[in-house]
Amino acid sequence: MILWRLARAGQRALDGAGARRFGGRYCSPGQPIVHFASEAGLAVLVQMRYLVGPPDVCEEPFELGWTQSDAVPERVPDGLDRVETTAWVDAWARSGRSLLVAVRSAVLPEADVVLMNAGHPAAAVVPPLTVRPFRFDQCLHRPPMLEQYS
Repeated sequence: MILWRLARAGQRALDGAGARRFGGRYCSPGQPIVHFASEAGLAVLVQMRYLVGPPDVCEEPFELGWTQSDAVPERVPDGLDRVETTAWVDAWARSGRSLLVAVRSAVLPEADVVLMNAGHPAAAVVPPLTVRPFRFDQCLHRPPMLEQYS
């Protein structure tokens, strides 16, 4: 499967250090979890939620990256609240039973947030991200044809 990630320029490591230090949407601090999206568009939407200001004026450079894994993700059961989901993911990470787990996205329920346990032995063979530059201010500008069709 293709795994997508949108991160600040230069933050390409797939070691889970950020989640280990601060926790993540679906995991507590102390877990070496890398957050991916099942779709490139979901990676963009999720990152937009964490921007300080409007995305169309964000000049900070990001990188849209992707990697691949043959691992089949486990699925977090639907219907859990945030506390229950975090507990489930933390237990999964500590167990080391699989590389990936999928959580239905709260932003776009038709897609998944895919979590990788960077502490799992199979994480060592996940290829590094292939990236391209991404800038919110360059892709979310006002469309030039908008006024013609308004």
